[in-house]
Amino acid sequence: MENPPKHRIVVIEDDAAIARVLELELAHEGYDVSVARDGLAGLELALKEPDLVILDLMLPRMDGLEVCRRLRVKSQVPIIMLTARDRIPDKVEGLDLGADDYLTKPFATDELLARVRARLRDRGPSNNVVELHGLRMDRDRHEVMRGEKAIELTAKEYALLEFLLVHRNKVHTRDEIFNGVWGSDFLGDSNLIDVYIRYLRGKIDDGFDHKLITTVRGVGYTIKD
Repeated sequence: MENPPKHRIVVIEDDAAIARVLELELAHEGYDVSVARDGLAGLELALKEPDLVILDLMLPRMDGLEVCRRLRVKSQVPIIMLTARDRIPDKVEGLDLGADDYLTKPFATDELLARVRARLRDRGPSNNVVELHGLRMDRDRHEVMRGEKAIELTAKEYALLEFLLVHRNKVHTRDEIFNGVWGSDFLGDSNLIDVYIRYLRGKIDDGFDHKLITTVRGVGYTIKD
């Protein structure tokens, strides 16, 4: 029997010693851990749909509150915020921006691990494999199949499909898809979305009775259960 996929945790912490301790302790517990040492790099990792984010408040390049705010626009991944600030207004601001939990430094590692387990239980099983209407996306192996057919996708086609699957049942405008897949800093034409939707349909929908990608006229695109 295969082991279940590991939960993926992103740690965003600029203090090298704390980041290393968290990485080692979480890895020892069996988690797949990625570490970023500044807010911008951390946001990029957190937008790749991990199972949980541990986020420091004071970060270079982009502070933790702004990372939390931007992340919540696109993802509901659980966020545990870490900070040396213990003032109630600071905690309230973090929670209001979408953090799920708040831990003040210095903290006991056992307490952090307990909170990690609690948030992962709330989230449910790891979602690294997505299956819908005969399509199967294995996000650990970066593989896609429809029925018995292996689907070869470019990096951007894969990212587009992943975005629509992870956020399925919601109609996304072209701008939302553009920002979610290409990033807000990318300088390009949002009409590019239509081109890539056409490419993707040709690979995952053509030849299959059930069409996964739906066009909502005047709004954008969606994949529905």
